[in-house]
Amino acid sequence: MLARLESAAVFGVEAYPVRVEVDVGLGLPFFRMVGLPDASVRESRDRVRAAIRNSGFEFPSHRMTINLAPADVRKAGAAFDLPIALGILAAEGILHSPNLTDVVVVGELSLDGTIHSARGVLPIAAAARRRGASALLLPEPNAIEASIVEGLRLLAVRTLTDAVNMLNRAREDWPQAAPSGSLASACTAAAPRALPEGGLDLADLRGQAFARRALEVAAAGGHNLLMIGPPGSGKTMLARRLPGVLPDLSFEEALECTAIHSVAGTLPSGVGLLTERPFRAPHHTISDVALVGGGAIPRPGEISLAHHGVLFLDETPEFSRHVLDVLRQPLEEGRITVARAARTVCFPARFVLVAAMNPCPCGYSGDPRRACRCTPVQVTKYRSRLSGPLRDRIDLIVYVQPVAITEMTGDAQGEPSDAVRARVLSARAVQAARAAALSSRRRSGTAAQRPFVNSMLSGKTLDRVCALDSAGRRLLERSAEKLHLSARGFHRVLKVARTIADLAHAEAIAPEYLAEALQYRLVE
Repeated sequence: MLARLESAAVFGVEAYPVRVEVDVGLGLPFFRMVGLPDASVRESRDRVRAAIRNSGFEFPSHRMTINLAPADVRKAGAAFDLPIALGILAAEGILHSPNLTDVVVVGELSLDGTIHSARGVLPIAAAARRRGASALLLPEPNAIEASIVEGLRLLAVRTLTDAVNMLNRAREDWPQAAPSGSLASACTAAAPRALPEGGLDLADLRGQAFARRALEVAAAGGHNLLMIGPPGSGKTMLARRLPGVLPDLSFEEALECTAIHSVAGTLPSGVGLLTERPFRAPHHTISDVALVGGGAIPRPGEISLAHHGVLFLDETPEFSRHVLDVLRQPLEEGRITVARAARTVCFPARFVLVAAMNPCPCGYSGDPRRACRCTPVQVTKYRSRLSGPLRDRIDLIVYVQPVAITEMTGDAQGEPSDAVRARVLSARAVQAARAAALSSRRRSGTAAQRPFVNSMLSGKTLDRVCALDSAGRRLLERSAEKLHLSARGFHRVLKVARTIADLAHAEAIAPEYLAEALQYRLVE
């Protein structure tokens, strides 16, 4: 007898349908799987056999062929365990309906029939909704994650027995789908965010007025930041407090972040929609594949896990040179393309890069309290580990001075994150209004789709938004020649100056705003 079920697999951050066909016929006992299964899928036959028997069902002693279609795409992962087991039971008549092509099934089986959570359930649920599936049968731990997708019935089960009992029930008894727009409305009307008790606040940081200002400018315009300073000067403290001054994730941004973390398997258990901006701080021993994503079956890397958040690279020169240089494309385009022989996948990767480094190998070049032991050749070699093309893609470069002991022991606290965040939100509102106005002029109607920050300006829009008066043009021309700015560096100075003007709620970029933007290019 032949049974058919629908499942799905994830390639990149998108799901594609996989039909599971089970044929049980006469012949010697044999279990064969076709359709380009990898080792993890082929091993499912042992898990499925044990799960069916330990759930109280009889495993058929016949010739069985399982086909995973389409046959020209390699299948990976253990999420096909549950549809294969249900297909066998349907072919044996234990399931009342042998044709469940309007129900998408995913889940990994343990030997006792318990169903474990699966990766990528959110994109699978979204794909099932687009295809018009009536329901999604999934592990109970993934139910909250899948509930983000509205208009889809979720059949959450704990064991194989629960799955059989659920599918044998009348469809009128299945759970109802959530109404469209309910979750998005709830997220839009959510209460303002507050820092949790014991959370990271800029008030904990003493001194560092210049570096704090650079952090505010980076948050307001989505600019990349490089901090250079001796050990213990507060570079890591500043970086870890950047997410606290960024705006909340919009519903669309939260969906994208949640889908990426779901595919990567880093979504916390019991969490539906991610509400906080990601902060990723990989170790300097990371490989290029782990950083940007890839592998035989491409998975998101750290830059994609930091999408719409912050990627912090501490001790940046300690990273491998070729690992750092793979950041060039995502810093420019906000995505990374991974090409493989079979397919090409594109991962989103729009993040704020915060890099930190010492000024020299010993760390004390320019420190007034300690003498540097490095030779000029050692200093040059150390700083050259951060290539010129990569440094040119960083908007703000600041030297973080060591904090004086009198500031450390004083009672005065720094400005809290809430005050800085209020100014950042105000500047972002100015940018959003400007983007909406420009979009309405073009009659494209796309301004409301996602926030538009100054770091994303390019082409004619950059020329229009960052227009300078004659005094500003003379200042920029002289400075660009003296600082040897490339065309990219020239434009990045303009973007930073535009952000500084937005923080001041100024319509035009005055020379003082341009001068402040230029000083963030002086440290070399």
